[in-house]
Amino acid sequence: MQSLALIDNWPVPTAAAAVVRADGSVVGSRGPTSHRFPLASVTKPLAAYAVLVAYEEGAVELDEPAGPEGSTVRHLLAHSSGLAADENRVTAPPGTRRIYSNAGFEALGDHVAKATEIPFGEYVRQAVFEPLGMTSTTLDGSPARAAVSTVDDLTRFAAELQAPRLLDPRTVLEAMTVVHPGLSGILPGYGRQKNNDWGLGFEIRDTKSPHWTGGSSSPRTFGHFGVSGTFLWVDPDAGAACVALSDRDFGPWAIEAWPPFTEAVLAELRAG
Repeated sequence: MQSLALIDNWPVPTAAAAVVRADGSVVGSRGPTSHRFPLASVTKPLAAYAVLVAYEEGAVELDEPAGPEGSTVRHLLAHSSGLAADENRVTAPPGTRRIYSNAGFEALGDHVAKATEIPFGEYVRQAVFEPLGMTSTTLDGSPARAAVSTVDDLTRFAAELQAPRLLDPRTVLEAMTVVHPGLSGILPGYGRQKNNDWGLGFEIRDTKSPHWTGGSSSPRTFGHFGVSGTFLWVDPDAGAACVALSDRDFGPWAIEAWPPFTEAVLAELRAG
């Protein structure tokens, strides 16, 4: 895909990207796709998927207590538990505000580790990485931000999100559906959003503006970006997903470069 060549102009030392369809076919790639990059918050969708595997295995329930008083697994996945961003401190009653919380995902990891009696990083490896063949991906540390992976591995995950094999498709559909609609909150890097919509571990684009995806990205687009200069989105209307990883932290360069890149990818997909 010619559109992927736009990463050559990004002001970063190293970048790689790929586009993958639901059947797992990679329709284009650019850069060192086997290079391992720190994912930062793109870790969260991987961790969330493992939590959903634990749910389907019966180890946890989505509406069982987890995190602060009154909060559940569902609240933690949807950043609506009331926990602060980076500390185990309650700043709002559960279900009333969308507070993007790394601490919430760390509470999730602890909860699943206790329920399964398996360290969370090992559980993710067994539940997600190993069955998908993500042999270059590791999670040693925080379930919110500590994974390291490659474009090659994340295309396997992106294919799974579009055509689930590890989870019942109904569970994945629920994960891509807004939890607690209408909650406002801060989208990191992009300011306050009146409807800061989130599913179960995945950000949902809807009508957010400004946003890190493209202006023509469908409202159903879901995914995540990371402060390490990484993102993964799935656009069901386009029938494809895109992974882009870099080794320069998110900042004004990304705000400027990412939407036109996504626009170019979508335009090339539409052109067939």
